[in-house]
Amino acid sequence: MNTGDLTGGSAGRALATGIGLGLNGDSPRPGARLPGHGAGAGCLGEGIDAVSLLSCYAFLLMAIPSSLVVGSLGAAGAPAAMLAVALLCWYLVARQHPGLGLDRSRQPVRVAATIFAGVMVAAYVSAGRHAVPAALQNGADRGLIVVAGWVGVLALAADGIDRVDRLRTLFRRIVMLATAMAVLGLIEFCIGVDLTKYIVIPGLTVHQQVTDLVSRNGLVRVTATTAQPLEFSAVLAMSLPIALHQARFAPAALRVRRWLQAALITAVVPMTGSRSAFLGLAVICIMLLPTWHKSERRRAYMAGLAAPALAWLVKPSLVSSFTALFGLLGTDQSSLSRANAYSAAVPYIAAHPWLGQGFQTFFPQTYFFVDNQYLTSLLETGVIGLLALVTCLATGWFTAWSVRATATDVRTRDLGQCLATSIAVGAVCFASFDALSFSIAAGLFFLLLGCVGAAWRLGRAQDPAWA
Repeated sequence: MNTGDLTGGSAGRALATGIGLGLNGDSPRPGARLPGHGAGAGCLGEGIDAVSLLSCYAFLLMAIPSSLVVGSLGAAGAPAAMLAVALLCWYLVARQHPGLGLDRSRQPVRVAATIFAGVMVAAYVSAGRHAVPAALQNGADRGLIVVAGWVGVLALAADGIDRVDRLRTLFRRIVMLATAMAVLGLIEFCIGVDLTKYIVIPGLTVHQQVTDLVSRNGLVRVTATTAQPLEFSAVLAMSLPIALHQARFAPAALRVRRWLQAALITAVVPMTGSRSAFLGLAVICIMLLPTWHKSERRRAYMAGLAAPALAWLVKPSLVSSFTALFGLLGTDQSSLSRANAYSAAVPYIAAHPWLGQGFQTFFPQTYFFVDNQYLTSLLETGVIGLLALVTCLATGWFTAWSVRATATDVRTRDLGQCLATSIAVGAVCFASFDALSFSIAAGLFFLLLGCVGAAWRLGRAQDPAWA
C-alpha cells in the first residue's frame, strides 16, 4: 500500500460529513431525459461536458506518473485526485439544478457507490473513536479524500454522459491513453530504464522515490506511469476489452489502427512479469471469445498459438521466463508472502471485525505486505467494508451484463460484454495486489464502473422496453 501524508485531519473530517449526501435521487419516469438533456446539456462552458471533464481526469490519471503530486498536499495531491474531488463537488451542486442535465433516474451503479462511500465514512468514524498514531490518521484522511474523488468520477460518468457517441468518445480516449502507456512500457522493456524518472512537471514533486525497474527470472518488469508492475498489468488488462470492442467495430479507415492498439496492449501485458497479468488475459479469453463470430475466434486462436513463437524469436529467454512464473508458484517469495499474510492478519481482523481500523491505514511498512485487496479491505474496513466492495464489483458486472442481455443490436451487446469483462478482470486483479492503494488502477476501475452505469442508462432511454 502507498502511504500518504496529509497535514491535519480537518479536510478528512469535513468530507466525512458530506461524502454520501446527494447521490441518490428519483424521477417520475425511469430513464427519462431531464429538460435540456439534449445537445449542449450539462455543459459548463462552450464545448465542455461530462465527457470533456472525464477525459481530462483520465489524462491526468494515466499520463502523469503516479509519484508526482502537489508537494504541500502529499499523496492526496495527485492532479487526478484533486480534479476528482472537484468533480464530486460540482456533481453535488449540479444535482440541485435540473437544467444542468444530470440524470436523476434509478441508477444501480450510483447506489452501490453510495453504499461503498457510506461504509468508508463509517469506518473512518469508527477508527476515530480511539487514539491512533498521526501517520495512520493522515492515511485515514487521505483515504476519505480519494474515496470522494472516486465517487465523484463514477457519479458524473453514470449520470452526466448524455449521448452514446460521447460515451464512445470517452472509451476511445481511454484506449489511446492505455496505448500510450503500453508504448512507454515497451520502450522500458527494451532499454531496461524507468523513463518516468526523467519526467519533470512544474509545480509537482516526487512523493515517493522512483527506483530502477525490477526483474523476475531475468525478465524486466515494466511499470510505465504506474507505481508497480501489478498495477500496470491491471490497468492494461482492464482497458483491453474496450480496445478489442473498438477494433471489432471500427470503420474501415480506422480498422488497422484500432487492431494495432489492441495488439500493442495485449503484447505489453505479459511484460509486467506478473502471474495476474496472464490470469487477466485468461479471463478476457474466457468471457469474450465465445461471443465472437467463428471466423474471428479462429483468427484469435491462431494469434494465440503464434504468440509464443514470436516471443521466442524476439528474445529466446522470454518463453522460459514466463514458464518459470508458474513453475515456481507456491514456492517463491511472492507466493509465500501472500500465504503468510492470511495467518498474520487474523489478530488484526479480530480486533476490529466489523468496520476495521480505517480505510488506507494498513501500511505494509508498519505491518506487513498483504497483496490482496479483499484481505486488505477486511483489515481496513472490516466485514461490512468487504461486503460493500464486493457489492460494487457485483453491481458493476450484473449491470454490464444487463446491457448485453437487453440490447437489440450486435454492437451494443458486444459493448456490454466487454464492460462486464473489464469489471471481471478488475475483480480478479484485486486478489493479487492492494488495488485501492494504487491511484491509477483504482481511478480507472471507478471510471469504468461509471461508464457501465452510463451505458445501462442510455440503453434504457433508447429502448422503450427498458423503461
